[in-house]
Amino acid sequence: MPQLTEPHSCEGFDSCGDHNPLNTNEFKGLLRQAIFHNTELNCLTDDVKPPGHWTTPPGGIVSLHTGSRRPRPCLPVAPIPRPLAVRYPQISVKVLSTLPLLLATTALHAATTVAVLPLANLNEARAPQLNWIGESTAETLRESLYAADVLALSHDDREEIYRRLSVRSAAVLTRATILRIAESLDADQVVYGDYRVEGAEFSNTTLDSNLRITVHVIDLAKLRETAQFEQTGPLRDLSLLETRIAWYLVRMLAPQHEMARSETVFLRDHPPIRVDAMESYVRALAARNPDQKTRLFTQAAHLDDHFTAPGFQLGRMAFIRKDYRGAAPWLAKVTRADSFYMEASFLLGICRYNMADYEAAARQFQLVAAEIPLDEVYNNLGSALSRRADNEGALTNFSLALEGDQADPDYWFNAGYSLWKQGKHQEAATKFRAVLDRASNDNEATTFLGRCLKGEIFRPGNPRTEGRERLKLTFEDSAFRQLQAELKGKSGTQP
Repeated sequence: MPQLTEPHSCEGFDSCGDHNPLNTNEFKGLLRQAIFHNTELNCLTDDVKPPGHWTTPPGGIVSLHTGSRRPRPCLPVAPIPRPLAVRYPQISVKVLSTLPLLLATTALHAATTVAVLPLANLNEARAPQLNWIGESTAETLRESLYAADVLALSHDDREEIYRRLSVRSAAVLTRATILRIAESLDADQVVYGDYRVEGAEFSNTTLDSNLRITVHVIDLAKLRETAQFEQTGPLRDLSLLETRIAWYLVRMLAPQHEMARSETVFLRDHPPIRVDAMESYVRALAARNPDQKTRLFTQAAHLDDHFTAPGFQLGRMAFIRKDYRGAAPWLAKVTRADSFYMEASFLLGICRYNMADYEAAARQFQLVAAEIPLDEVYNNLGSALSRRADNEGALTNFSLALEGDQADPDYWFNAGYSLWKQGKHQEAATKFRAVLDRASNDNEATTFLGRCLKGEIFRPGNPRTEGRERLKLTFEDSAFRQLQAELKGKSGTQP
C-alpha cells in the first residue's frame, strides 16, 4: 500500500468563506436565465471596443466589451483585469434590467484559475526516460480539477507558454520561473512539484521501485505557498498516487463540489490505470507525427480498458478525419467521471447524426444541453429533431441558439429552414433575409428566400430541399464553465 502523507494545514483551505449554495435545479434555472434570458453571450464582431468600455444601445441594454476575441483561457501579454465580465475575453455581456437584481442578491467572486505544471524529474540527468511521469501527474491533476469545475488551464495553453519562455517540461524550475509562467497564464493558483524514483540514478528501476511525488500550491495573490502534498509508494501504483493527490487538490480548491465529499468515492470513480498504458498515453500527447500518435493512443487504450482518455483522443482524431463510424465506438466509452465527457457526448451526437441515427443524436445533444446549454448544442439538437420531422421541437431549439448568438448566420438559416418546412413562408423569408444581412454571398439562403417568395412548399424526399440543416462541429464550453464557476462561487445572504 502506498504511504500517505496528509496535506499540510494551510490558510485559505476554505477560502470562499460561508456558503449558501444553490441546489442543482435552482442553480441551473438561475444560470440558464442569467446567460440566455438576461445575458446573451455573443462572439464579438469586428467592432471591438477597448477593454472596460461600456455602451448603452437603445432599449437600455448595457454591454461591457472586453476588447478581445480569443477564447478563454487566453495567453495575455499583460495581466487581464479581474472584474467578472472582463474574465470572458471572447464574449460581450449584455445585461438586461433584471440582472442587477441577481447581482444584488448574489455576491460573485472571481473563479479560481489554476495552472498545473509538469512535475520535475529529480533524476533527469541519469534517468531522462522517466520524464513522462511528471507530465502524467500534471494531466491527472488537471483533468480532475476540470471535472470538479475548477478552471484548470489546458495542456496546449501551458505548452505554448513553455515554448515562448523556452522552458523544458521536466526541468527543475526556480520559484521566479514558476511565478513567471503562472503570470503569463493569468492563473490565480499554480500547482507544481517534483518526483524521485529510487534507483533511477543507477538506471536500476523496476515497477517495485519506490516513488515519491511532492506537489506544492502557490496562491498568486498572496505570493506564498498555501499547500504541500506528498505521496510515496511503488512505481506500479503511480496512478493511485496521482489520484490521491488529485483528490486533495479538489478538496482544497473545490470544497463544495460533490467530488470533494468522499475520498473513497473519488478513488472508486477513478480506478487505477496500468503504468505502461499511462506512459504510452503521455508519449502520444507529446508526439508530433499523427501516425505515431494513433499508434501510441491505441496501444494505451488496449493496455487498459478502464483508461478512457486515449480512446477519447482516438475518437476525436477520427472525428476530425470525418470518420464518424470509426469515432463513435471510442467516444461512446467515455464515462461521466471524465472531464471530457460532455465534449465526447457532443461529438458522439454529431457522429450519430452523420450515421443517420437521428434519435440517438438527439439524445446525446439533450444530455449535453441539460448540463452545458451552449448555442451550438441547441442548434444541433434542433437539427436532429428536424431530421425526425419534429418541426416544433426543432424550431424551439433553433430559436434558443439564435437567442444566444444573433450574429451567426447559420442559426438564422436553420430557423428559416424550419419555418419554411412548416409552410410559414413570410416568417421564413425574414430569417433568410437576416442570413443575407450577415453573409451576403450565401447562395443557399438566397435560393430559399426565392422559394419563400414563390410560396413553394416542402416535399419530403426532394434532394434539393431536404436535409439542409447546418450543424456546428466545435464545442466551446470554456466561457460557460467560467461563468458557471463564478456563479457557483457566490457567498452572501439569501434573497
